[in-house]
Amino acid sequence: MIIGVPKEIKNNENRVALTPAGTQELVKRGHQVFVQATAGEGSGFLDEDYVESGAQILPDIQSTYAKAEMIMKVKEPIEEEYDLIKEDQLVFTYFHFAAYEGLTKAMIKNKSICLAYETVEKTDKSLPLLVPMSEVAGRMAIQEGAKYLEKPLKGRGILLGGVPGVRPAKVMILGGGVVGTNAAKMAAGMGADVTIMDVNLQRLRYLDDVMPANVNTFMSNEYNIREMLHRVDLIVGAVLIPGGKAPHLITRDMLKEMRPGTVLVDVAVDQGGCIETCKPTTHEDPTYIIDDVVHYCVANMPGAVPYTSTLALTNATLPYAIQLANKGWVKACQENRELALGLNVIKGDVVYDAVAEAYDLEHVPFEKYLGDVWGKLKD
Repeated sequence: MIIGVPKEIKNNENRVALTPAGTQELVKRGHQVFVQATAGEGSGFLDEDYVESGAQILPDIQSTYAKAEMIMKVKEPIEEEYDLIKEDQLVFTYFHFAAYEGLTKAMIKNKSICLAYETVEKTDKSLPLLVPMSEVAGRMAIQEGAKYLEKPLKGRGILLGGVPGVRPAKVMILGGGVVGTNAAKMAAGMGADVTIMDVNLQRLRYLDDVMPANVNTFMSNEYNIREMLHRVDLIVGAVLIPGGKAPHLITRDMLKEMRPGTVLVDVAVDQGGCIETCKPTTHEDPTYIIDDVVHYCVANMPGAVPYTSTLALTNATLPYAIQLANKGWVKACQENRELALGLNVIKGDVVYDAVAEAYDLEHVPFEKYLGDVWGKLKD
């Protein structure tokens, strides 16, 4: 298979979808890898590193898309890339379709095959290609939140861990999944007073068992959230509905119940955000203020630590990329249920129900493309 790795062009996105080590693994299996010039530089990988691993370097993004049968990316294509994607071309990346209607319509129009990292799903319901970036984003949420609590950055002026004789900051984390758990670990390690909220009592029991003493668990509902708002300093939104839009747990009117300088970090911004006043920002201009509450809603948080993020992501994606390259997307998805669940849009058809539901589009069953085997796998 001919694989293309374009340079990411989203604002301040320095990750790359394939490392030189991953390139070598694909090339030694007989595949051709074409990497756009300087695609890996932001993550610390030079063009020479890719050439030594067997890749060929292409001068621009247009030639990279034109050459490839499978495109490997990190972030969803942005508007400048829509017309570069060809009919029947396989695009393997994060898409987050439920948050981007224009992207969804563009991919339907160009009739490409869109396989989304974020909906590849194991039998235990875990999301193996979302986990590494969720781990990074969860930890970064606290790192960034602690920074924006500083007074010169319009925060409350409180040190997350406090000092002897002074209480630490109070952190509320909405969601006890991978992002929430990693955020709680980081906040607890810095000495904050942490509360994780979730609707799953079994998950709360587990977190109560494994977390340190300065992490408390609390059932998530509107009443309990409102009860805490006037006491917390930092709120992390860490809610995920796989492939679908995140619910608004912090509504516009709730901001008035918070103290001036409270910081909100919405990690769910890629899926529409779980804070109603959330709108995507960039690392260039990461925050804005509404009702004296600081909002940090960067849509590609792990892009700020590209070396760590690229290695963590490609460790997870490479085994799936090898399957797709070796077998083609149809056979690979027929044989691997995890990959099949990553299919979102195929040749103009929306095949992931949460995406179809988000825009009131027709949901086309997988069977149309994968045959009877999909029905057997689903059972």
